[in-house]
Amino acid sequence: MTTAVSSLREFKMPDVGEGLTEAEILKWYVQPGDTVTDGQIVCEVETAKAAVELPIPFNGTVQALHFTEGATVDVGTSIIAIAVAGEPLVAAAAAVPAASAAPAAAVAEAESAEPARREVLVGYGPRTGSTQRRARRGGATPAVAVTVVATTAPAPAAPAAVAAVPVQQGATERPLAKPPVRKLAKDLGIDLRTVVATGRDGIITREDVHAAATPAPAPVAETPAGAAVETAPVAPVAAAGTDVRVAIKGVRKATAQAMVASAFTAPHVTEFVQVDVTRTMKLVRTLKESGELGQGVRVSPLLLVAKALLTAIKRHPEINASWDEAAQEIVLRGQVNLGIAAATPRGLIVPNIKNAGALTLAGLATELGSLIDTARLGKTSPADMAGGSVTITNVGVFGVDTGTPILNPGEAAILAFGAVRELPWVHKGKVVPRQVTTLALSFDHRMVDGELGSKVLADVAAILERPKRLITWA
Repeated sequence: MTTAVSSLREFKMPDVGEGLTEAEILKWYVQPGDTVTDGQIVCEVETAKAAVELPIPFNGTVQALHFTEGATVDVGTSIIAIAVAGEPLVAAAAAVPAASAAPAAAVAEAESAEPARREVLVGYGPRTGSTQRRARRGGATPAVAVTVVATTAPAPAAPAAVAAVPVQQGATERPLAKPPVRKLAKDLGIDLRTVVATGRDGIITREDVHAAATPAPAPVAETPAGAAVETAPVAPVAAAGTDVRVAIKGVRKATAQAMVASAFTAPHVTEFVQVDVTRTMKLVRTLKESGELGQGVRVSPLLLVAKALLTAIKRHPEINASWDEAAQEIVLRGQVNLGIAAATPRGLIVPNIKNAGALTLAGLATELGSLIDTARLGKTSPADMAGGSVTITNVGVFGVDTGTPILNPGEAAILAFGAVRELPWVHKGKVVPRQVTTLALSFDHRMVDGELGSKVLADVAAILERPKRLITWA
């Protein structure tokens, strides 16, 4: 007689960023009973920095999901139980803390339970014990069963006593919706099961959620062309005279903490300049029409602004720095990791293009397009947002002339690019209509003096006024 033994292994919420303490479960890709393999994606979580897909590090069968979608889970907390075949029995006992064994009468009662109860049980075999976790933030934790499955050869045996406890499950039929839509519904207090789906294949759209939230919702405007980097976040909709409370978590929580720390740690100075960008806008049109930068490469004014800033940094590398408080040192960065501030439905994120200063204009356009596409899909990883040195925020896509941008923590400077408008301008001794924008450069006055900040901003303006300087100053 031979016995095949399966043990239960717990997969814990990892720290997928740099020192993160919690994450929200956006979506489960597996359910109890599913077979999983090493490296398979089992869920998507939202950290304080980005949405990340989590792979399972071993093979087995899903026994329990310990948290529902939308729950916020501390790093290091078990989120899923997997039955793994061929491991020693002791591993199963150590997977989770064991409680006292249930009396035989309770086992017999479970074995004769109603069919509806059996549907939510996790397995069969000798009962070795179970444990229940305390409730955590974001939702109650379902019971976790330590399961040992035994089979006997050569003749099949009758099922042994039920060896698990009920596991909390969601509705048998889950409405179809993408994670950002689910989050919107959660923020508005809308049960997706009550929403009428109008999307393809029965998928609930953002408009469907708004329709369920208010009898006469305002139409949702599409993102204007070229504004992909800055996408306005969705605001919660409330009935007239009713307050709406939105939980501060995820990207919004991290952004708030970072901005407060930046504003009250680094002494900000902001300088402004208006510049005639008529020639730059003409160059953008020419590059678009000619396709010189490559097939399918997107060309926008932001691309030329980014290249102008990189050229200015090359001429004044001292601005590409960070402040090390612990070591009492100014760190002059060896390469420019150019951050692009992106407003997404989950909040503000700042992914960066690694070693952007070494890229050609075509290479920069390709990387910028990839960054935009990734941010649109909500797939920006923590690694994409780590290590930035200087940032651009494109407030012009909202029709805003400029602002006083707050430094991304750890960086010495941030450039705001405002809306391009046709204004009366003195050109060659005559007042004529020209395309004009306003630039604002905020910098950390601990390490960037007014002279250095002014020179960098003046260089960016000079390049945008006469873009041929991209060649002569390179």
